[in-house]
Amino acid sequence: MSMAVVGMIAGMTLGFAGYFGGFGAFLLVAALGAVGFVAGRFLEGDWELGDFFRHRDERRR
Repeated sequence: MSMAVVGMIAGMTLGFAGYFGGFGAFLLVAALGAVGFVAGRFLEGDWELGDFFRHRDERRR
């Protein structure tokens, strides 16, 4: 599935949540989508947990 289709589905989901559930539902769906995105990146191996906990000096090397 292309990234354009994934983006369209995510946008439609947020639109429906905002229309039917209000702004609170919109924020909830957006937050859960972000959590799912991060979890998916971890599971695919694109990110590692240590990437977020390194010291500033270690990142520059």
